[in-house]
Amino acid sequence: MFLRKISGIFPAGFGLRLSQKFVFLLFLSGFITLCFGTLFLLPDTSKFKRIFLSSTHNQNVEKIHSYAGKKISRKAVEDEKSILRNSQHEKWKSKEKFKMDVQSLGVIASDNGVLTQDQEVSVNKEHVTAHKDQIKPVFDYETFRKNLKYPPLGRGQESKDFEMHEKRKKVKEMMKFAWSSYKRYAWGENELRPLTKDGHFGSLFGGLKGATIVDALDTLFIMDLKEEFEDAQKWIETSLDLNVNGEASLFEVNIRYIGGLLSAYFLTGKEVFRDKAIGLGNKLLPAFSTPTGIPRGIINLGNGLNWSWGWASAGSSILAEFGTLHLEFAQLSELSGNTIFIDKVNTIRKILGKIEKPHGLYPNYFSPVTGNWVQHHVSLGGLGDSFYEYLIKSWLMSAQQDNEAKDMYYKALEAIEAHLIRKSVGGLTYIAEWRGGILDHKMGHLTCFAAGMLALGAKGAPTLKREHYMDLASEIANTCHESYARTDTKLGPEVFRFDFGAEATATRLGERYYLLRPEVVESYVYLWRLTHNPKYREWGWEIVQALEKYCRIESGFSGIRDVYNTSPNHDNIQQSFFMSETLK
Repeated sequence: MFLRKISGIFPAGFGLRLSQKFVFLLFLSGFITLCFGTLFLLPDTSKFKRIFLSSTHNQNVEKIHSYAGKKISRKAVEDEKSILRNSQHEKWKSKEKFKMDVQSLGVIASDNGVLTQDQEVSVNKEHVTAHKDQIKPVFDYETFRKNLKYPPLGRGQESKDFEMHEKRKKVKEMMKFAWSSYKRYAWGENELRPLTKDGHFGSLFGGLKGATIVDALDTLFIMDLKEEFEDAQKWIETSLDLNVNGEASLFEVNIRYIGGLLSAYFLTGKEVFRDKAIGLGNKLLPAFSTPTGIPRGIINLGNGLNWSWGWASAGSSILAEFGTLHLEFAQLSELSGNTIFIDKVNTIRKILGKIEKPHGLYPNYFSPVTGNWVQHHVSLGGLGDSFYEYLIKSWLMSAQQDNEAKDMYYKALEAIEAHLIRKSVGGLTYIAEWRGGILDHKMGHLTCFAAGMLALGAKGAPTLKREHYMDLASEIANTCHESYARTDTKLGPEVFRFDFGAEATATRLGERYYLLRPEVVESYVYLWRLTHNPKYREWGWEIVQALEKYCRIESGFSGIRDVYNTSPNHDNIQQSFFMSETLK
């Protein structure tokens, strides 16, 4: 109809009927859309951009590496790649010198994306790859080890205090017993079931095995259990198969497997630990393929398919899961030379930094599709806890260069103190949960990590807040101790409440269990180190005695279902974190 209205133009002159023209135009517009979509919308369009964009544009693109607070020039990286390809056996120097913080597990601040030390580094075939997206780094482990300010704890250090020496021996004996029980009845399985004397495979690890072995590596090392450590290393070398096909928790695989392997590498320099960690890290990357870049919680390690937990509100990702990746992923980039890992977690940071937060608080549920909070439920216990822990530790482990993490931590802490921290009728300071403006006056065992976190972060706080945060840490630790002291077993419940007359006690049957958790004793350790107040050692020893009395059985250690019952009903699981954290 449009053509008929134009003077001097007759539709038949085009040789096509109107319906045919419409189909032709529709096809043409679709083709053009496909071309531009390929160029600008597909995830990886570097090949197409090289056709349409000038080389000058490509060379001047810069990435922000917020972990080190530096810019990484793509042109500089390409220049270094060219040098590496052409002279793999020659020595070379970086264009600029880099700083290594010897107290922070080898974090390197880089100006041009190439990892090196201040001296010349020899590059051989094992350390060089021509892959277009990465440069294999030369991480000089021996130099790193020599420059450590302190040796790994437990190596050649004996307490001059006889009583303390004997107590340390006792904890070491508990570790040997837990390990030998696992080795005898469940070797290669994920966890020991001490009552039935067999292995517990679990459903969190996607077909991966040996969770206890990997998780306990660093504890075995710092306790100087050489034979046990060698057995663990040999199993990892020969039996830790990453080519599995199963549904894994991104969070659990990261903290137990990748975290365990990275810790073992930095303690020993054994390449097998580094290589396995990087290989496993690569298998987790498909979980980030969401519209926002926020990863989903579950991934099939075989085919990369990923989805959210069925119980998570509206297909949400969980704050404590996607927020508890930065430490490990930063190290994966440092050791692999591939910035993809740090880029993934920096995307998470960027989103969380920009999104509006209700009253400055971070809710636990986030949609990886829409980029919005799903529920206004805030907790420093389950679903939220380790996100905050990783913020302050990211700053500390970056030689205090990761100012983004520092700022996020202290702003969050201000909001937490204003809206969540309360004092009970009996004078106990606790951290409540927040549900859309309504406080739930309960505190989980997991929340007790916050006492140690507050103590760790106190020194870096504004001057006028430092003493305040240490006092607050002490008050929270005292509350958590009360949750233990008020039970019959002297082990704390999973959840304790401060409402309807309750004071740091569990009021519901389903909240009375203890899973060999480490959060309370971990906070005692931090506070002892920072204050040297002997009460924290005394409280820690109380836990050791309670574990021996109520959780130790013939074939290992087990959680208990009711901490208020001195005739314990054991849950038949020796959690992997019992050896990797609690006993450590």
